[in-house]
Amino acid sequence: MSITLVLIVVATLLAGAVSVLAAAALSLSLLAQLVTRLVSLSAGLLLATAVLHLIPEAFESEADLHSLSWTLLAGLIGFFVLEKLAVLRHSHHHEGDGHAHHHGHDREEAGPGGLLILVGDAIHNFADGVMIAAAFMADPALGWLTTAAIAAHEIPQEIGDFIVLINAGYSRARALLFNLASGLSSVLGGVLGYFMLADSQQLLPFVFMLASASFIYVALADLIPDLHRETRRRGEWFWQFVLMMAGVVVIALATGVLPQHH
Repeated sequence: MSITLVLIVVATLLAGAVSVLAAAALSLSLLAQLVTRLVSLSAGLLLATAVLHLIPEAFESEADLHSLSWTLLAGLIGFFVLEKLAVLRHSHHHEGDGHAHHHGHDREEAGPGGLLILVGDAIHNFADGVMIAAAFMADPALGWLTTAAIAAHEIPQEIGDFIVLINAGYSRARALLFNLASGLSSVLGGVLGYFMLADSQQLLPFVFMLASASFIYVALADLIPDLHRETRRRGEWFWQFVLMMAGVVVIALATGVLPQHH
């Protein structure tokens, strides 16, 4: 087993399992404030990782620039379509989070048995695993940055999903087990991604563009609109901006120490 594959398995385990366990372990009294803070931070991490790392990595390859640009555009439109089909599902809200949701909101969000949330998460986590594999195959440092950006987004999502399932009637143990199984699909995506891309290195730049499309779409269409709706405290926008920029600064600093690929 190659060291790259080992790193991919470890990273996808961290991105998938740790976010679920963190969501289950956090106290409910901390959730409302924590979710908002993590959403702000993860928006900055996702945008910066896409713009400062993944897109430049793809453009520095020998792939045709127009083809890469079309891939980015197709990815953005594709994620829009997937979200409309409810394949992608990002739940950051729940009863008691300060957003004045009506009673029964969580049960409605969970749907019949919560299966839509769990299946949607599994598909999304599988795709995340493929993205992590592609990043590690280009450079381990890029792989860890991609893992960090994905995990930062997954934690608030898993918190929301976990609470929705609990309030919909799931026991804590059952909600944890199902969310953990869904989260571990990222490991499967990482392993399959490694073997698929090992013999098709020319596909890596296009995977990077699809990953960038995912990060940009999630940040601009999902996370930032959530932040705009956040009006619980005056001056909240300032902390949103500070935390978003903190995510950008973290990635920008990493950009300065990552080796450049040509």
